[in-house]
Amino acid sequence: QAHLAESGGGLVQPGGSLRLSCAASGFILDYYAIGWFRQAPGKEREGVSCISSNDGSTDYADSVKGRFTISRDKSKNTVYLQLNSLKPEDTAVYYCAANVWFGRNRKSLTPNEYDIWGQGTQVTVSS
Repeated sequence: QAHLAESGGGLVQPGGSLRLSCAASGFILDYYAIGWFRQAPGKEREGVSCISSNDGSTDYADSVKGRFTISRDKSKNTVYLQLNSLKPEDTAVYYCAANVWFGRNRKSLTPNEYDIWGQGTQVTVSS
């Protein structure tokens, strides 16, 4: 059974950093496009970052570009999201997700194009 589990969230001051982990079981992460998404109260789920299955190309939402970095560790079957220079508006539940049908080198920041979702991890940025 394919499963994703996020971890690493918590409370951090503005300007601080966190590293989120997305650990996969039941499938090999390297063969799928992986995305990070977030959802704050009263807002729709939005794409944050994604990485393709073959060449590992990445994309970022304009709001996080230059501050967040997505990466993959094949040996641990885990995708990470490094969050730097955090702002209060980054506060949200962060989810990772996998797409099961994208071809190689394809990626997307559209939530409804992803199939397998984790339960989410809370990130709170506050002084």
